[in-house]
Amino acid sequence: MTDSPLENSLEKKPARPAAEAVEPVRPVAPVEPAEVSVRASDADRDRVADILREALAEGRLDAEEHGERIDAVYSAKTVGELEPLVRDLPAGRAEPYRAARPSSAPASASAAFSVPDDGLGPKENLVAIFSGAVRKGRWRVPRKINAFACFGGVEIDLTEADFPYPYVVINATAVFGGIEIRVPENVTLRQKGAGVFGGFDVRTFESEEPDAPTVLVQGAAVFGGVEAKPRRGKRL
Repeated sequence: MTDSPLENSLEKKPARPAAEAVEPVRPVAPVEPAEVSVRASDADRDRVADILREALAEGRLDAEEHGERIDAVYSAKTVGELEPLVRDLPAGRAEPYRAARPSSAPASASAAFSVPDDGLGPKENLVAIFSGAVRKGRWRVPRKINAFACFGGVEIDLTEADFPYPYVVINATAVFGGIEIRVPENVTLRQKGAGVFGGFDVRTFESEEPDAPTVLVQGAAVFGGVEAKPRRGKRL
C-alpha cells in the first residue's frame, strides 16, 4: 500500500530542534556614584588649583577665568564641587578626580599634584585685644592666618616671607581695631569681606605670573578697619 501524499510530506519535514535552554541574564551591579558628597580637604583643593595653574600657563584659561575658578576651588566644600572645575581640561579628563586617600592607598596618576593632607593645614593666629600683634620678616606663611583685633592693632607683613603654599587665606576681623596687611607686588591679592560702620579696603591685584601665590583676605571690619595692599619694590 502506497502512502498518501499527506503522510509523505509529514515524514519528509525535518523535526524541529529542541529548544535550547536560555541562560538567565544576571543583573549588572550598579555603578557606585562619584564621591560627590565627600568633604574636600586642603590637599584636594591644592591639587585642583595646580591643574588650573598649569592650564593658565599653557594658555587654556585666561587670567579672569583662572581667578574665578580658583575662588570656586577654595570655597568648595565637597569633591563634587571640585570636579567640574577641571572637567574641560586635559589633566582633569585624563584622571577623573577623586578625593585624596590615606598614604597607605595606591598612588594614582594625580599623585604628582598631591601635598601632605594635614586636615585643615597649618595655620597661625594673631590676636590683639587692647594691644598689638606683629608678624613680619623672614617666615613661612601657613595656609591660613586668623587675625583678630579688638581695641588693638594687627600687622601682617608678607613681603619677605616664604610661600610654601599656592593659596593663602587671611581671616581678618577688626572690632574697634585695625588690621594692616602688606604683600609683595607680584602676588595675586583678592578680597571677600565687608565693612560694618568701618572700612574693609583691599587693593585687589591679579598677578601675570602663573606661579605666583594667591592671598585671599576675607572677614569684616566692625567700627574698625582692615587694609591690604602690595608694597612697591617688594617682589617674590
